[in-house]
Amino acid sequence: MEPIADTAPDAGALIRQWRTRRRLSQLALAFEADISQRHLSFVESGRSVPSRDMVLHLAERLEIPLRERNRILLAAGYAPAFSERRLDDPSLDAAMRAVELVLKGHEPNPALAVDRHWNLVKANAALAPLLDGVADAALLEPPVNVLRLSLHPKGLAPRIVNLSEWRDHLLERLRKLNDTIGDAGLVALEEELKAYPAPHRTAPPRKRADGALVAVPLKIRTGAETLSFISTITVFGTPLDVSLSELAVESFFAADERTGEVLRAMAAQRAAQGSTAQ
Repeated sequence: MEPIADTAPDAGALIRQWRTRRRLSQLALAFEADISQRHLSFVESGRSVPSRDMVLHLAERLEIPLRERNRILLAAGYAPAFSERRLDDPSLDAAMRAVELVLKGHEPNPALAVDRHWNLVKANAALAPLLDGVADAALLEPPVNVLRLSLHPKGLAPRIVNLSEWRDHLLERLRKLNDTIGDAGLVALEEELKAYPAPHRTAPPRKRADGALVAVPLKIRTGAETLSFISTITVFGTPLDVSLSELAVESFFAADERTGEVLRAMAAQRAAQGSTAQ
């Protein structure tokens, strides 16, 4: 889906764009927001300027990202409601410490935190061994985009055993994200990743009986081993800061016993090397 336009439409036009993106009729949104369809129609057409509370009320019902809620408020003539600070801002220290604790606590399994464009923010020590052997060192220079690193032919792609299904999984994840938030940077990233050489498919995508994709493991070669992972995504539940609302932690779990054994051995080796260094 196309990103939300970068021009400066009025607040009503932006609300209409997000309602359309959410595939809701005016009547359905009016019902959800407990307002009349006539009132909503006037807001969307620009015949009525919504109050600040009404903008936030409609944005909540439409589950609009905080960054875009600020944009609609500005278009309506109001100040932004949500702060946007750098992740290294001292006021976010407590939140970032919590992220670091989550990452550290997930060891010996790999985990990483990414921003809204899937650029790496933080990672735990278990991730580093999986990045060995990346052919293009530029892919590891900040900001490291983890989706690009995964699918680039000179990144991790040659070591991903099930590249066809993992590629499908990442592209589908990105497509759904773009349908949801319409970020121009993510739309460009999706087009870039789709242009990378597609691996030869040896089998059709695995599906459940209802046609939806099942959980897809990441199977990656490291040394003489093939490690298998499943992953989960965690976000802050009630963020009031734009940057914090866009931060996500992806945690990988060993999908088989051998992977768990290898990860624990790697962790023990890192601990031994750390003790020697001291």
